[in-house]
Amino acid sequence: MSRCRGCRSRSLTRVLELGCVPAQDFFPEASSPVLPEESSHPLAMNICVDCGLAQLAEDDTVTDEPRAVEPLALRRQAADAVNRVAAAHWLRGSTVREFGSPHGGSWLPMLAERGFVQAEVADVVLDCFGLMHEPDQQSAFARRAAATAEGGVLLVQYHSLATIVAKEQWNCLRHGHYGYYSTTAMLAQLERAGMSAVDAWTFDLYGGTVLLAASHGQMRPPESVRRLLVDEAGITDPAFVRTLQHAADCHCRALRGWLERQARKGSRVYGYGAASRAVALFALAGIDRSLITAVADASRSKQGRRMPGTDIPIIAPEELIAADPDRVVLTLPDLLPEVSDAYPELAGRWVSDECFTSGDAPNESLFGATPANIRT
Repeated sequence: MSRCRGCRSRSLTRVLELGCVPAQDFFPEASSPVLPEESSHPLAMNICVDCGLAQLAEDDTVTDEPRAVEPLALRRQAADAVNRVAAAHWLRGSTVREFGSPHGGSWLPMLAERGFVQAEVADVVLDCFGLMHEPDQQSAFARRAAATAEGGVLLVQYHSLATIVAKEQWNCLRHGHYGYYSTTAMLAQLERAGMSAVDAWTFDLYGGTVLLAASHGQMRPPESVRRLLVDEAGITDPAFVRTLQHAADCHCRALRGWLERQARKGSRVYGYGAASRAVALFALAGIDRSLITAVADASRSKQGRRMPGTDIPIIAPEELIAADPDRVVLTLPDLLPEVSDAYPELAGRWVSDECFTSGDAPNESLFGATPANIRT
């Protein structure tokens, strides 16, 4: 892309360069050979100096993502979000339209319980992690604005760029995810579409997500939005976002070093969560079956396949339990409460991937169990 996906400006600057990695939404059959060309897809992030939108630089992949199982954390957060929006009196009118997301899940049943019916132009328009999947961000915002009735509300939920940078979540950058939003950039895109933010809520999901409400017309941001702008001061500065490059290097080095130490000790390490964000991590850290035997995932469409660019097979959770591993690297930290309850047999063996983001050896206190229960 030579122009900004949001404002068409040519003032783009590179802030994160990961080189060539596998396509992050294509999981090959486990029996297929790992070919060099599998890891040939450029992955980088640009930021627009004019509008502040962080964005995927280019994408030569073809979307082919096996559908994931919606995490319990996401379902709970969705219910909380609907209740909070209703309490703020933004669920007005009687019609609803939802722009879906490949990540699964829908808020439509919860709106139907409140008497809303679906329509092309609606009083309430929903977008929960859907916008990021649109290559043409400017057109995507325009379509959502056009679908919102006069006097209606557009609700957009997104993973905050401020969270991504502060928590060093560099591997949120992936093929098929074209936009990474700060409040500043979100307001600029909404203004271009003839809308303004009228309220905002924050959630702990993914380390920090934002739900923004917008309506037609130009209005001064309310206090809830102004607080976000203050909290995110400087987030559109390319130098600030470039700290993700150091985070990526340290993360990959720390994970591989720990896995090599586990291998020398004879510990059997498995993974849980064949997530797209784990693809670049495994590829850049050079992880194969000699370091992680297999990765379990609840999605049946991923089982029997392998992690892209590696020979690591994806197995069912039942196979993980039967394998009786010494350690299980959890690639999605938000799943820890859910998997801890679902698989008590693995108590004390979970190692959250966030343990490695500091570039150090994992802290035993982050394993999701008391040190006394952790195998050595």
